[in-house]
Amino acid sequence: MTRRIVILGSGMAGISLARELRRLDDRAEIVLLSREPGDFYSKPALSNALAGGKSAAALVLTPAARLAQELGVRIVGHTEVAAVDTGAKTVHATAGTFAYDALVLAVGASQRRLPMAGEAADAMLSVNNLADYARFRERLQGARRVAIIGAGLIGCEFANDLRLAGIDVDVHDVAGHPLGRLLPEQAAAMFRRRLEEAGVRFHLGTSVVRIDPAEQGHVLSTSAGTSARYDLVLCAIGLQPNIELARDAGLSTGVGIRTDRFLRSSVKDVYALGDCAEVEGLVLPYVLPITHGAKALARTLAGEPTPVRYPAMPVVVKTPACPAVICLPSRAGGAWSVAVEGDGLRGIHRGPDGETTDGFILLGTAVKERMSLAARVPGPLAGTALPML
Repeated sequence: MTRRIVILGSGMAGISLARELRRLDDRAEIVLLSREPGDFYSKPALSNALAGGKSAAALVLTPAARLAQELGVRIVGHTEVAAVDTGAKTVHATAGTFAYDALVLAVGASQRRLPMAGEAADAMLSVNNLADYARFRERLQGARRVAIIGAGLIGCEFANDLRLAGIDVDVHDVAGHPLGRLLPEQAAAMFRRRLEEAGVRFHLGTSVVRIDPAEQGHVLSTSAGTSARYDLVLCAIGLQPNIELARDAGLSTGVGIRTDRFLRSSVKDVYALGDCAEVEGLVLPYVLPITHGAKALARTLAGEPTPVRYPAMPVVVKTPACPAVICLPSRAGGAWSVAVEGDGLRGIHRGPDGETTDGFILLGTAVKERMSLAARVPGPLAGTALPML
């Protein structure tokens, strides 16, 4: 009997899983449901596409129709999923009701929305998908000055990209340093200096408290009592896993949809993958965890239960003004040792024993050491016991 596997979401997680599963099983019926058209594109490319002059259409790698034909899957785009009935094993969507033998939630994460006062508070844009990017590019026409709220990874990538496109950029954040959650102070200082040399202006240690309309654009007011006018405001304060559908269906949720290392949720035959998943307490909204998760889950769905095993997974920050690679330690304790050599910076994190390398940071010319250092670092979940099947 042919099994039907329904995947909710056509982002990198959903489509990567469909590709991997089809390599292993040419008989399973695979259905992808998505609120987007279902075209395959690289979401990480959204934050560095402006300087290259890339339109939203140019970022599409494989149109939905061709993807469906190549993989032998059904892609139902522009549909909203209203509910999942785990008892009846059905998904209720605007495009109809879909029965499943196995269900995979690959519903991703949404940009956090910052509560804001002011008559133009709703004017903040965020970029989390291709449609958002198209709207952002359209609104940028004629813009000369942009404010970004959030000096994290995405905010800094957009800031660098906008500067390369010739647009003035101010970045606001309550943190004292850019990439404040990822970099130790000395590394953050160097990263900030390099982006400032590229023309990015940082306003740190203060918050934006209101956005009001101006004759042209918007006026941002900060907790420090300053105000300035901008043509456009971009909110990039981080991602929040989409858990509402899972929670309403009775699945266990925390920050994300809770799973074990086989990516099984708390309900039989329902799995979670990608930015929405909390795998044994870890939420890892990056490309490499998706790649490893998709490969493992495809084997499980094809009949060979396979736990996800993460190697060290360095995150590449796409800021040409200061290339950066970050591999944070997965264990508590230990300390950073940071050294500047010429145009590069190397930070090594040693574990509680003072000897084991369990994380690293590379800036500038030092990024060439990424592969050699990654080979020495244990991945997340290393040494943890697997649950019994």
